[in-house]
Amino acid sequence: MRVSTAKFFAGAFIAASAAGTQAAQQCDWPAYRLFVERVVQADGRVVDRSTDAQQTTSEGQSYAMFFALVANDRATFDRLLGWTRTNLSANQFDASNLRLPAWQWGRRQDGSFGVMDPNSASDSDLWIAYDLFQAGRLWKEPMYTKLAYALATQIVKQEIVDLPGLGPMLLPGPQGFRVGDITRLNPSYLPLPVLRGLAHEMPDGPWAKLAQNAAKMIRVTSPRGYAPDWAAYQNGQFVVDPKNGDVGSYDAIRVYLWAGMASSSDPLARAWLDALGGMRQSVAQTGFPPEKVSTISGAASGEGPLSYWGALAPYFKALNDERGLGLARTHLEALVAPPGAGREPVYYDRVLGLFGGGFVDGRYRFDENGRLAPNWRSAC
Repeated sequence: MRVSTAKFFAGAFIAASAAGTQAAQQCDWPAYRLFVERVVQADGRVVDRSTDAQQTTSEGQSYAMFFALVANDRATFDRLLGWTRTNLSANQFDASNLRLPAWQWGRRQDGSFGVMDPNSASDSDLWIAYDLFQAGRLWKEPMYTKLAYALATQIVKQEIVDLPGLGPMLLPGPQGFRVGDITRLNPSYLPLPVLRGLAHEMPDGPWAKLAQNAAKMIRVTSPRGYAPDWAAYQNGQFVVDPKNGDVGSYDAIRVYLWAGMASSSDPLARAWLDALGGMRQSVAQTGFPPEKVSTISGAASGEGPLSYWGALAPYFKALNDERGLGLARTHLEALVAPPGAGREPVYYDRVLGLFGGGFVDGRYRFDENGRLAPNWRSAC
């Protein structure tokens, strides 16, 4: 039976419209739109309004740049980059002249706004370098790539040290983390996919070895399956941090997030996850993640906030823990709730929620080389 030309085109139009609607739904990211609306100023500043100083951190800028890339929102990406260059790096953030961004900016004691602490935060620097490398590749813009090389080169010079008996390790920042024979470290500063991505772009750098050493740190410092906020290295071995002790809480929750997001084909991914089984056991027993835990004894206290569920969603997915993932998804619905529908999510809730929710919803993934694969490359 022949179909009339008019009917054929009408059917094709309906099918195309349906496909377009489906793609639009896949590519519209309500939680990201709300994040930009409520947390990002028009000039590209990410504001943490839960703090008295109304602070902006290099962390917030780096995370927001990543989300803008996942959302294919180049205009916001450039605003974020521009604000970071002007305010955190004193306009010295170019391929030929690069100053590591100050980690904290906000209302100072005299009431003026500006840099509050000039030290840089190495995790944010890693993320910005990664964001720029991926932006250069995905948006085909060589200027991002050149800037990424310049930033990564400064990270190697100023924030990576060789520890005796171990090799390269990331300092939390250039100043203040080496006292005598003790080097303080932050396990949440070393996301495996980011290290792989940097290794792919700069194969002669320390990144692959750094990933191996980070995996060792997680394994040694998480004896009961819980990661600590801080750790230290002394006399050739990892030890409990002398300043913060063995507590695992708001910093450490990101260790589970990064482990859950790593490509399953990465040779370090499974062992990294296996070292972190304590959190899964806690949620299975109580129905919620503990706010704080002793990594040595396993003693837990409190109930973790919304940000914890955001961080744990990819972790549960990687572990094929359907109950845990279901609980996380239920909590993450708060990120797109209308105003007045409960407690307004704060900065950390939103950023970890975007990382975790975006990942488990398939908005992005990382390949075995750490390269970002956003869904807009195929679905949009």
